[in-house]
Amino acid sequence: MIVEPKVKGFICITAHPEGCKESVRRQIEYVKARRTPGQNEPKKVLVIGASTGYGLASRISAAFGYGAATLGIMFEKEASEKRTATPGYYNTRAMEQFAKAEGLYAESINGDAFSEAIKQETIEKIKKDLGQVDMVIYSLAAPRRTDKDGTTYNSVLKTVGSDYTNKTLDLRNNQITEVTVTSATEEEIAATVKVMGGEDWKDWIQALSDAGVLAENATTVAYSYIGPEMTHPIYFAGTIGQAKKHLEQTAKEMREEFASLGLKSYVSVNKGLVTQASSAIPIVPLYMSMLYKVMKEQGLHEDCIAQMERMFRERLTLAEVPVDEEGRIRMDDYEMRPEVQEAVKKAWEQISTENVHEYADIDGYFEDFYHMFGFHYDNVDYTADVDIM
Repeated sequence: MIVEPKVKGFICITAHPEGCKESVRRQIEYVKARRTPGQNEPKKVLVIGASTGYGLASRISAAFGYGAATLGIMFEKEASEKRTATPGYYNTRAMEQFAKAEGLYAESINGDAFSEAIKQETIEKIKKDLGQVDMVIYSLAAPRRTDKDGTTYNSVLKTVGSDYTNKTLDLRNNQITEVTVTSATEEEIAATVKVMGGEDWKDWIQALSDAGVLAENATTVAYSYIGPEMTHPIYFAGTIGQAKKHLEQTAKEMREEFASLGLKSYVSVNKGLVTQASSAIPIVPLYMSMLYKVMKEQGLHEDCIAQMERMFRERLTLAEVPVDEEGRIRMDDYEMRPEVQEAVKKAWEQISTENVHEYADIDGYFEDFYHMFGFHYDNVDYTADVDIM
């Protein structure tokens, strides 16, 4: 099949197997070029949500930066005769191929990470192949969750308390428009916390600990985002933010409850980036494209792999992990510099459809968007027939 990008709304419904492989290869090369010995290197790492974005970048950083054995949990669709697989499927296959070529253990389990069945399958795999894991990365970004009792909860992208209106970028035509985000009901807030909060993260750690497959003094990290004041109503103070606050509370609870095991649990607050999750959030894509322009001009821009490689090298592998007063790892330190935020805020006040390219890095935004699905790599022949299976 000759695979071309087909975009619907904020997602691309096709993925290019060779392009995804090239994306993984570039991330691996980035990490290997910066490989630095650490004082607390991971050896056996479980990555829950390992196939795209920060989860994939974390897996690559652990494996190719520190030689760690990695077990990845993903929920991806394989190809059919007429439809490509999801990008995470191709990413994971490429990751495993590159790792095994260098003698690194890299296996994956494809299924619903929220389910008890996948937790038990993972535990049995760890017992059989690894014995124990010394690091657990929790990087799920799911829209819904079916609980143990069979109830399905759906997360929502809404404000809390009152509606919020601000500028947004219509990705279909690069028009700057206004969007109003409506406020959530109490039921919607609770459902979003159920899907995106810390409950399942803790369930995983409890299950691993109970089964004896979580090593003493292990580290676990989950990912969050805070962002600037202009996005707080839709993110940090919105439904997603309520879930992330629950995530932070869970990290504190686990440090106390698993103290006898020496567990170190952190939430890492990461920089705003183009991911499949962030593309869906109103207002945020406009902010991201403006942030890209400012940070590139100031020489501070990082993509997923640059940020995760730095997190491992400058945070997780140190004898003492640097955290803020709330116990969080702050990988958004570059984004939140006053000079960055002041420049974005100034541009935000002036941006319009007519000058959008002057104040926003639309091309860079879309380049990252298409890269997520394996497209727009200059050394991949997209006119060639490829095996999508």
